[in-house]
This record gives sequence, C-alpha cells and structure tokens, in this order.
Amino acid sequence: MEGGLTHDAIKIGKNLTILCINNSFKKIPAKSIWLSGNPLVSPTTLLMFQLSSISTVSLLINVCFKPLGQSSLVSQIFGGMIFGPSILGHSQDVADTVFPIHSRAIMDVFSGFGIMFFFFEVGVKIDPYLMVCPGRMAAVIGASALIITTGLSIGLAVFLKTSVTMSTSLQNSLILVASSQSLTAFPVISTLLDELKIINTDVGRIALSSSMFSFLIGFSTTSILFSIKQANSHHIYSFLPPFLSVVAFVATNFLILRPKLKKMFTQAVGPKSIDEKTIASIFILVMVSAFISEVIGQHYIFGPLLLGLAVPDGPPLGAAISSKLASLGLAFFYPAYCAVTGLQTNVFDVDLETYYIIGIIIIFTFVVKLIAVILPALCFNLPIKEAVVLALILNARGIVELTFVNLWKDGKQIGNQSFTLVTVSVLVVTAIITPLVRMLYDPTKQCVSEKRSTIHHSNSNLEFRILVCIHNPENIPTIMNILEVTHASEMNPVAVTAMVLIELVGRSTPVLVRTDKHRGETPLLADQVLNSLIQYEARNEGCTTVQSYTSMSQFQTMHDDICRIAIDKRANILILPFHKKWAISGKIESTSSPIQNLNINVLNKAPCSVGILIDRGILTGFTSVRTSQLKFHVAVLFLSGSDDLEALAYSFRMGKHERVHLTIIRLLVSGDENAKDFKFDNNVIHEYRQANKENDRITYEERVLTDGLCLSSYMSSNLEHYNLILVGKTHQDSPLLHGLGEWNECPELGVMGDMLASPYLKTKASVLVIQQHKLRGKLLGKNMRFLRSKSSSIYPELPTKIICQGAKTDSFYISVDGSHHSY
Repeated sequence: MEGGLTHDAIKIGKNLTILCINNSFKKIPAKSIWLSGNPLVSPTTLLMFQLSSISTVSLLINVCFKPLGQSSLVSQIFGGMIFGPSILGHSQDVADTVFPIHSRAIMDVFSGFGIMFFFFEVGVKIDPYLMVCPGRMAAVIGASALIITTGLSIGLAVFLKTSVTMSTSLQNSLILVASSQSLTAFPVISTLLDELKIINTDVGRIALSSSMFSFLIGFSTTSILFSIKQANSHHIYSFLPPFLSVVAFVATNFLILRPKLKKMFTQAVGPKSIDEKTIASIFILVMVSAFISEVIGQHYIFGPLLLGLAVPDGPPLGAAISSKLASLGLAFFYPAYCAVTGLQTNVFDVDLETYYIIGIIIIFTFVVKLIAVILPALCFNLPIKEAVVLALILNARGIVELTFVNLWKDGKQIGNQSFTLVTVSVLVVTAIITPLVRMLYDPTKQCVSEKRSTIHHSNSNLEFRILVCIHNPENIPTIMNILEVTHASEMNPVAVTAMVLIELVGRSTPVLVRTDKHRGETPLLADQVLNSLIQYEARNEGCTTVQSYTSMSQFQTMHDDICRIAIDKRANILILPFHKKWAISGKIESTSSPIQNLNINVLNKAPCSVGILIDRGILTGFTSVRTSQLKFHVAVLFLSGSDDLEALAYSFRMGKHERVHLTIIRLLVSGDENAKDFKFDNNVIHEYRQANKENDRITYEERVLTDGLCLSSYMSSNLEHYNLILVGKTHQDSPLLHGLGEWNECPELGVMGDMLASPYLKTKASVLVIQQHKLRGKLLGKNMRFLRSKSSSIYPELPTKIICQGAKTDSFYISVDGSHHSY
C-alpha cells in the first residue's frame, strides 16, 4: 500500500473513518502557473488560499448585510457555508480543489489556536468581581434566564425522547441541543452590544451583568460535568481526582498567579510600559494552560479563559494584551473558526424528522428564555419595551454555542444533522435578533430633553449648571479658568459636574462611577480633577456645588454616558475638549480622530448647549485667573444666529467677574441693516447692554466688513491680546462666510470656529465654540412668542429681567474695512 498510494484514500468502517495521506504530500513544492503547475498542491499555499478566500467572501457578505443591520457573525458563518457542502462544496470538484479533505486537519488546528486566544482575550477583559457580584437585578435575571430555560428545555427534550419515535443518534443529541440553546454566554452578548453600540446604555449594562453571572453558573456547571465524565467508574471516589485537579488549577490561577501579576504591574503606566518579553511570556502561558486543561480532562479553551480571568483587566497589562490580540484575533482567527464551522454544515443531509424535532426545541427554548427574562425584568420596574429588548439580547447565539457543538460533534455526542441545525439556528437567530433590537431600541431617545436647556433661555437667578469633560491633565488649567470666570455668587450660584473620560482598553464592561465615592479606585487623572474641584468649591464657598464622575468606555459609545449625565444634572451647557493638542511652539502636537468623532456625536445628541474648547493654555504657561494680577480678556465674535446668542449670553455672565474685561465684537455686512435677523439681534444686544451699563469692563465694538477675505484678515490681526474667545458654531447666511466653508477642516466647529482653530492664527487665546440647544418642532410655552429666522431656528424673545441692573455708558467702535472710528 505504501508504494502504490498516490492519492488520499478514505476507508470507512462502521463507526470509524480512516484517512490515509501520502507522506510525500507535505514535501511537494508549489509550482507557479507559468510552469504548468498547481500552486494548491502545497499545504502552505493551500492554507493561505483558503484563509484569504474565506476572509474575502466574509467581508464582502458583511458589506452587503450591513445595510440590513446584520451582525458580522452572520457573514462569517455564512462565508464558511458558501464553501461548504451546503452551497459551493456540494460540487465534488470544488470541494476537492478548494477544501480537499486532507487540508481539514490543518484548518482545524489553525482555527483551534484562534478560538483559544479569543477566549483568553475574553477572560482578560472580564472583571471577576463583577461576575461574582453583579447586583441583585442582574443576578435574578441571569439566573432565571439560565435555570428556568435549561430546566424546561431539557424537560421537553426528555419528553420528546420518550414519546416520539426517532433515530438513536437524534435521541442522544436532544439534551445537548437543548443545553446549547439555553446558554447565555457573556462573550456573545458583549460582542453583540458592541456592534449595536448600546453597551453604555441601561439595557446594555444590565445585559452585560446578567450574562456574566449566567455564564459563571453555566461554565462552572459544564466544568463539573466534564470532571464527572472523566470518572473511570460509577464510584463517587473516581470523580474526586478530576474534580480536585480542576479546583487546584483554579486556585493556582486566582490565589497565586493573579496577585503576583497585579503586584508586578501596579506601578506600570500605560500599555507601552509592558515590554515584549512580558507579552511573549503571557502568550506561552496561554498554550501551557490549554495543555494543562486537556491533561486534567477539560476542553482546551478552559485554561486560556481561566488564565485570562486571572490577568488583571484594564491598563496596563490587560490593555497591552488586548492591543496585541485585537487586530489579529478578531479580524483573522475568530472569523476563521466561524468559517470552519460553516464549512462542516450540510443542510442537504438533514432529514424532515430532525428538522421537526430540533426545530421544536429551538423555538421552545427561545420563547421560554424570552419569558424568563421579561418577567423578572418587569418585577424590577424595567419598562416593557426595554424588558423585551433585554430578552432578545440575552437570546443571542454566537461563538460559545459553536464551540460547544463542535466539541460535541468531535466527541461523537451529537450527529452531523443536529450539528448542522444548531449551527444554522445560531445563524438564523442572530440574523433575526440584531435588526430587531436596532429597530426596537434607540438609545438616543434617552438623551432627548423635554425642555430647552440653554444659557440664553435660563433664569439668571437660578443655579447655573455646567458639565465639563476632561481627557488628560493638560485640560485641567484652562477648564478651571473657565469655571472661575463663569462667576459663581450667592445670587448666581454655579453647579459644576466634571467627567473624566478614559478610553476603555483591556476590559469589556464600561464603567461610570462617582469619583468622590470611589476615591483611590479610579485612575490618577480622576483624583487630580477631583482635587481641583474641591479647591474651586472651597474658594467659592456657599456659591458652588461640585461633583466628579469617571467614565471608562469606548469612544464610539462614550457620548451616551456624557448625554446621560447632562440630562440627569439638567446642565445648561457641557464643554468638551477639542481633538487637537497644541505644543508649546504653537504647532499642533497631536490629533485624535476618536475624540473628534466623540465630539460630533455629542453635538448631534446632546440635551443641552455644547461648547468645544480649543485649548491654547500651554502657549501662555497656563496662567490662572485666580492668582494672576492681570486682567483676563474675553472676546465674543457676534455675527448672527442662535449659537452666537448663546455665546453672547455666556460672555455676559463672565463679564460680571471682577478680573474679566469683556469685548463684544459685532461683525456686520454693509447694507444688511433692514434684515429681520439684524433687527432681532439689535434688540437682544440692546437688552444686554442696557442691563450692564454700570459695568465699565464691558466694551462693545462693531466691525463692518465686505467679504470673507476681510473677515479672515481681521481675525488674523486683531485677536492677539485676548485670553479667551467665544463664538457660535453656525451662523445665518452671510456674505462674510461665502466660500470659506470649502476650506473647513473641522465641521464640528463651523466656519468661524475652524478659522479660530488654525495654528497659523496670530493669537494665544483659547477658543470656546458654542452650539445652542434646540427643540425643533416643539413649543416651549403657551405664552412664549417666537420669531423665525431664515434657517428655521426658533428664537423665543428675551426675558426682560435676565441680566443684572446697572447704569453706565460703554465705549462704541465702528470699523469699515479697517478704518476705525470711536464715539
């Protein structure tokens, strides 16, 4: 046989398949098509072709399915099924060429490594404390989803086994199929919530915590069952060695390895502080733990998952590991495993009896889990719509279910037909749930304010509420200067809420906590911000209240936390740092696209007015308003529109501060005096000026310009001596802005804001670009009168008592294209 074997041969016995492979196969060099060769005869070339084909097809399917709101898991499984016997592989020629049977072993090993490192990364991102102590609501929902669903579905499986005639293979599969459908796997739920961008919402947090607790119970039970299976007799003592070996393995990871890793990397700061040798050592430990798992009778993913849980989540070690594994694991290994599972599914092999019986179990389990989640959620006063969405999310299927059915198939515990139907059920359920959740649950509606929350429309005698966001320590001095000049007094108190925004790296669960209640547990930046706020409150005792929060989440969903706090605190304005950071030389030091996207999301969804802070404080050495003996010069560039009115309202509040010298610069276009907007702006400005006549630190100027070139020239040469410039984001249609929008690099700043953010502008002033909150299509009150502008923005008339009283004349300037006149 050895001499005559030139091709792969398969001998099929009653319960055994023997694959004979020519030893010379692995030594065959790949020949190019130019030498009339077949490149696919080489195992290496064949593997590269298979992986690239699967990845390309999966990506193309994902692009096609994305508009339908589908999860990437659907495209990955479907991409494998296309090459499998269900579609293209149904042709023997295609199967023998693209995925010959002798290549399956190599693909299985490759995908096995992928799933091993995937579960390790999942473990790294989980905080074990949250698994054990998830909260009462999450624990009840998680336990109900697992215990009730498992009990009833297994009961149905037993009933069908005893009352319906079926094949022995199907009988043996029923209980395992019912168990797989009852799982609530945290890795699946986390991935789905991340794709749906709702991980920071109330429903997302409950789903995460519930799935963690349920996963802990389910995985622990599975490990115990594996240990029982290893017993070589029915005597109770034969169960102890495998069980005790698992206990010892768990204890070693959590009582020895985790404390040691935590102690070693406590002083390290950031992922870059972890060297390559450390990462390599951890990855070696992953493979060692997988080997130990097999030795003690567990599946090889048990050890890597346990090791991941032992590694401290978050920075520095967890973040460094996640950054190394994220691209390769999620973009390559993970899809390969899903595709290999899809390759093994053959819908043509499934008979009608199996469709009928397995289908009953799958549908029954789905409905039971819906009820098992909805009822306890309603008992905890969760709205019915959110309870249904939560139940749908916890019904999601994914990589964990595929792992179990692959394990059972390899162990001959379920047949090919049951394997195919469970895999298809994962595909179908995910394809139904994902768009359904998108349709039923819109997290942006949680941030909709029922009333207008602005500075311009607020009562000046009530508490002024401001929310400030901070990314790094460099933001603190300028933010504190703005809080200082906001002018807190007994008549005009200020409530400050600060949010420290930290990117979620190396952990799955987003965090939103009060810094003062978790001091010492939050990052160093959060403590620095809290200390600054405490000092600010002490300086303005009786006039201010301060609170500080720390939000650790992904930038794609961080706006949910910001808007949630803004609406909870009923903020009049929230301030966000600009995404560009200045160097001391005056040039741009760094740019962050994620922060830019975050700012855009907040601008689109904020329940109050928003200010984008362009921080140039480093150019002036971060001079403090409180300690400096110099005046703090603030300018407002007023063109027209609601955003400029908001900037004007904020500036007049700043103008009350004893160290602030305020200059209102009104930019006019010649011949525009009769426009409706011009008259309305005149009335508003007149109200403010009349109310502040006694304040000689407020100066009013008018600059009459002709076009955008004159505007650019004026801004380039006349703003050098200011410390802070306020400007609105959007303006009415003005000839001064015609053509300038084409050069706009940062649309979130508007045209004038973008000009003021230029590194070529001759000024060291920080800039606050303000967008006023609007309620389009809603009336604010029955007795409120409205004027409508050209852009359909709604302006209620200014209340007569919005500014403090005073009496003194202010200086008045008019400039026509550079010629200056004083009156």
